[in-house]
Amino acid sequence: MSFFTPDNRRLAIEIVGRYPKARSAMIPLLHLAQEQAGWVTNDAMIEIGELVDATPAEVQGTGTFYEMFKFHPVGKYVINVCATMSCQLLGADELMHHAEAKLGVTAGGTTPDGLFTLEHAECQAACTEAPTLQVNYRHQYRVTNESFDQLIDQLAAGELDDEIPPHGTLGRVRQSIPADRSVGAVAPQDVTGPPVWLETGASSLPIREARLFGRRDSSPTRPRKLLPVVSNTRTASPLSELARLVPTRVCERPSLRLQAMFTTRFVAPPSWAVGEQVSPPV
Repeated sequence: MSFFTPDNRRLAIEIVGRYPKARSAMIPLLHLAQEQAGWVTNDAMIEIGELVDATPAEVQGTGTFYEMFKFHPVGKYVINVCATMSCQLLGADELMHHAEAKLGVTAGGTTPDGLFTLEHAECQAACTEAPTLQVNYRHQYRVTNESFDQLIDQLAAGELDDEIPPHGTLGRVRQSIPADRSVGAVAPQDVTGPPVWLETGASSLPIREARLFGRRDSSPTRPRKLLPVVSNTRTASPLSELARLVPTRVCERPSLRLQAMFTTRFVAPPSWAVGEQVSPPV
């Protein structure tokens, strides 16, 4: 018997088809399984393994690397209270103790009605709004004991269902890619040339792209020295290619070297590198 519902089974197959290698769909399928059941079950891992040609152990080994995947039953609402520096200084410990008293469980526990799971969390990237917590990964800022109690009461009453979906639901808008808009992903071993959308012919350098190299002079009369695109093949080293193509003084400047490595169109060296009489900026 399939773990996925018929609709989710069709969606799972569609998701796998978006990738040149089926295993690349493992994380999206884990999210889909968790959205359906609220956590990742053994049956889910078995079926995901069948879909992506992996063993259940490999699926579990991948999923357990990420805190967002739960491999045991959790409540409808997973509450993560931040416990790192900024939140600690502004009362995270007191907030956690209050949460445990309010819910009647300790950190890591789930209420008997299956509605709430309480957990510690590391930094939630909202240090200026401490103390913070997340409900199903939706932020709540500058939480006090009183606002926590109000939040729990509203969740229990279903007043926030439109704002905070059940655990496992990351988003309510599902990506759908029509067949005629597909990027046409190809397995790496089948690649025989650059992507069709990559410009491979010579072109002039737009002023906005010249800013990548710090060029401020947009005068059309100044000559431009065009450089070919750096090879994207695995056999060539981008840095060695640049060393051959870009003037030495450009390559000696790390910031310009990195910018050149990530520029996929034809680029011109900065104005100070064109003439020997011009010194590079400090």
